[in-house]
Amino acid sequence: MAESVFLHQVRAAGLEAHIEVDSAGTGDWHIGDRPHDGTLEILRVNGIPEGSRARQIRVCDLSDFDYLVVMDNSNLANVQKMGASRARISRLLDWVPESDVKEVPDPYFTGDFAETYDLVQRGSAALLKQVRAQHLL
Repeated sequence: MAESVFLHQVRAAGLEAHIEVDSAGTGDWHIGDRPHDGTLEILRVNGIPEGSRARQIRVCDLSDFDYLVVMDNSNLANVQKMGASRARISRLLDWVPESDVKEVPDPYFTGDFAETYDLVQRGSAALLKQVRAQHLL
């Protein structure tokens, strides 16, 4: 969901030539799968195209990307355990300073795809604002 939402915002800002967006999970249990049906529905309702199929994060991602953005503390710990990173590693909601919530709940477990979408939307907008400022875009 986060990849699709962020990419949609990047495209709406006309920045797709400047910002590469990718997504990867920390586990291998969904490699090659499409997003969950609940994710596809919330994206469709909001006019956002479906993202890519799932893949697992690779060690090279730590050096290939400027930002590695995760959804929760568990993901954060898993990525940090992979080793030194050139990328800035953060939780998505760390970019929303006024938010007391810092972890995006997994709607696969909560069933609340709308709540997750709202948090991802807010976090993505804040992240894009910072990326634009940092890189003068």
